[in-house]
Amino acid sequence: MSDSRKRHEALLYHAKPKPGKIEVVPTKKYATQHDLALAYSPGVAEPCLEIAKNKENVYKYTAKGNLVAVITNGTAVLGLGDIGPEASKPVMEGKGLLFKIFADIDVFDIEVDATDVELFIQTVKAIAPTFGGINLEDIKAPEAFEIERRLKEELDIPVMHDDQHGTAIISAAALKNAIEITEKDISKVKIVVNGAGAAAISCTRLYLKLGAKRENIVMCDSKGVIRKDRESLTSQKAEFATDQDLNNLDEAMQNADVFIGLSTGKVVTPEMLLSMAKDPIVFAMANPEPEIEYDIAVATRNDIIMATGRSDHPNQVNNVLGFPFIFRGALDVRATKINEEMKMAAVNALADLAKKSVPEQVNIVYDEVSLSFGREYIIPKPFDPRLIYEIPPAIAKAAMDSGVALEPISDWERYREELMERSGSGSKEIRMIHNRAKSNLKRIVFAEADHLDVLKAAQRVHEEKLGKPILLGRKELILELKEEIGFIADVPIFDPKTDEEKERRERFGEAYWKRRQRKGRTLSEAKKLMRERNYFGAMMVNENEADALVTGYSRPYPTVVKPILELIEKDKGISKVAACNLMLTKQGPLFLADTTININPSAKDLVKITQMTSKLVKMFGMKANVAMLSFSNFGTIRTETSVKIKEAVTFIHRHYPDAVVDGEIQADFALNPEMLAKEFPFSKLNGKKVNVLIFPNLESANITYKLLKQVQGAESIGPVILGLSKAVHVFQLGASVDEMVNMAALACVDAQQKEKNK
Repeated sequence: MSDSRKRHEALLYHAKPKPGKIEVVPTKKYATQHDLALAYSPGVAEPCLEIAKNKENVYKYTAKGNLVAVITNGTAVLGLGDIGPEASKPVMEGKGLLFKIFADIDVFDIEVDATDVELFIQTVKAIAPTFGGINLEDIKAPEAFEIERRLKEELDIPVMHDDQHGTAIISAAALKNAIEITEKDISKVKIVVNGAGAAAISCTRLYLKLGAKRENIVMCDSKGVIRKDRESLTSQKAEFATDQDLNNLDEAMQNADVFIGLSTGKVVTPEMLLSMAKDPIVFAMANPEPEIEYDIAVATRNDIIMATGRSDHPNQVNNVLGFPFIFRGALDVRATKINEEMKMAAVNALADLAKKSVPEQVNIVYDEVSLSFGREYIIPKPFDPRLIYEIPPAIAKAAMDSGVALEPISDWERYREELMERSGSGSKEIRMIHNRAKSNLKRIVFAEADHLDVLKAAQRVHEEKLGKPILLGRKELILELKEEIGFIADVPIFDPKTDEEKERRERFGEAYWKRRQRKGRTLSEAKKLMRERNYFGAMMVNENEADALVTGYSRPYPTVVKPILELIEKDKGISKVAACNLMLTKQGPLFLADTTININPSAKDLVKITQMTSKLVKMFGMKANVAMLSFSNFGTIRTETSVKIKEAVTFIHRHYPDAVVDGEIQADFALNPEMLAKEFPFSKLNGKKVNVLIFPNLESANITYKLLKQVQGAESIGPVILGLSKAVHVFQLGASVDEMVNMAALACVDAQQKEKNK
């Protein structure tokens, strides 16, 4: 992607359709005059009076307990430096977004126009009654140290400077495990820290708490080794100044056991790595370019344990593993601070989690047969669903044990269940599909690449390394559009109608005719059809000249599906294909079927649709909990529709007793666990979170998914065609670029899966 297009896309993302990345959403009803009278005057006076009697009631009647302030003065923003409070706001909004999607914590971002330490502190103290916790962000050192120290002392809510402690906690957990793997003694290992900013200082202090010895630590800054004989050292740098006769990073690295990089890219050479001790531990955490590239490092030393800040390599040190869950645990027990005990609890919880058996969902995301504790897996992955219910309890318990929790937890099992419920927000499924697609790139045909939006989607797929696009369409027009949008990559372009593709058309036509010669197709007809891009693209997949096909942007769904069903064979044991839409709702993912193909499926068809949809759910690393929907509940009304659903459910219960499937059931009961448990405790869905909805006919399924999409704003992936032997998928007419990118990523994952199942 060109720099100019990156810039344009980033600006457009932040500006449209609504400026910014976060908003305030009401949590109470407001439709009637009665509602408004309760929300504001006169009803609002009652909680005001209760809080006036006892300030602690603010947690009972307001959002304070789940509200964190992300506060900065804009003096150290990313790698951009001192750009001011206004310019820092997009970063703070981004931090708010991460708080919400990973831990369901609400955020107000606060940008303070104050570089004076005292003024900044007093400003934060003055607004602190609004919040349940404060996350300090992007404040330059050494001021950041004093600001955090004072606010922790003078406020009675959790305060943490994530730039300092986030990286420290995650890297300390990784270091703890790396030391264990190499069977070294942390009290004896020689550690080199390159960088002397807030993060580096905080990391090093935490390593001391793990057992590292100060005399074994050498810290470097841009001037070289920080020595005791250097003049004008800050108190923080003086804390880690050495009396060893070392001058530069090259000298410091000799015989070192550990390298911690919090500096700039490409400052470590292969020669430096070779000079390190046996089983070196190297954390090159500079972003986006590490101190030494991962591939170079592992090629230089086969005994290395390597970590970076990047997601495309093992052992990613990412702050998102820490701050959402640390604040979650602190808020949930109303901790008055985030103390050293809580930080160490986070270190130990993260380190321990990496040693536990990894859920299949995580293996699937990262395309691993089985991730297990070792040199390439020393800390949990950011997609690990266990983080939300493993880390906060550890934090909460440490807060209680250290005496800073005002509302201790007694029922830990219930607390874990509550945490699991919080994990529904966000688009984890999309991130998961994208990650899996990147793990093994597949050739994907875009059959309508001479349409601007389709070409933009192909460009995204190429640039984000989700797949290898193959473009079909009018070549001259595609080249013009490529130039227009800055798509400079050399990707294959085929125009099925040109003389250039005559040989391929002939070959494809003959292969197609051999399959269809007894179904009314002549050889000349078959060859003629290959001039049409959907036939041509499908044959590319059939003849293994591509791995996947996506199409349908410019034509009605039925006309696009027809050639696909003619050309692409069904999977083994499949008599009818179906389609499923994955809806990303606020309550979590919902798989809806059949949304586009079978108009009025029989009971037998519904069984197959359920099985195929459950298989798709498994591809996403989840277990299917299936509700087969109707307008009746368990025989309350006997109709043709309810009877066929009952027959399908009976068949599944008899032949697949372990499957979590039940019906017929109304949608509200299926999606409301309390209602279901009260009225139908006998149901196999009782105690389960339903994630699959099987509809009695196409009308109900199609209407539902489009209503969810338009009215609720639920993001959709699909319709995903189920039951084909090849990865071929159809967009909805006029699909957005994002929808096409997501569908293309899923098609690539589908191709990966089919390759494995051969």
